Amino acid sequence: MASERRTLLADAALDVLADEGIRGLTHRAVDRRAALPAGTTSAYFRTRAALLTGLVTRLVQLDQTELRTVAEDLAPLRTAGELADGLALLTRRRLTGEGRRRSLARYACAVESVRDPELREILVPRENAGREAVRLFLAAHGVTEVDTRTHTLLTCVDGLVFDRLVSGGDEVPREALETLIAAALR
Repeated sequence: MASERRTLLADAALDVLADEGIRGLTHRAVDRRAALPAGTTSAYFRTRAALLTGLVTRLVQLDQTELRTVAEDLAPLRTAGELADGLALLTRRRLTGEGRRRSLARYACAVESVRDPELREILVPRENAGREAVRLFLAAHGVTEVDTRTHTLLTCVDGLVFDRLVSGGDEVPREALETLIAAALR
């Protein structure tokens, strides 16, 4: 029960952060969003730092699940076009619906993590099925420094998501993804 309640509160905190930004993230706002009595959030997350840690932990859990699902939905990547398809799917998910809301929360938390080593440690990119699929694709194409190029490619894709998020776009142009893939393959 306590675990379920913490998850409910972390999900509500993600919603508050996505809708109201970091300044709007308060224990009371989370209580209201979760439709729970005042004081419930502070009973589970005593401090703002604890609330942020719970929120970021839940965000990473949701992101990892999404990345695993995307990787499982794709056949093994053989061509640059297939990799572009997979990245287009991921970026579309990150820019629409619940994925957009998580992206807003993720970037707000990333800025907070600059001053908070605990948040930064939780947010550090993890090994996941999506990252591994890209790494295997690049290795199969004879790329040297596979880990570095995988990181660079995915960081650039993340930058395109951020750009579209702040500019109001809901899709990363395919040609931008193809250009990044071509650069990673050089």
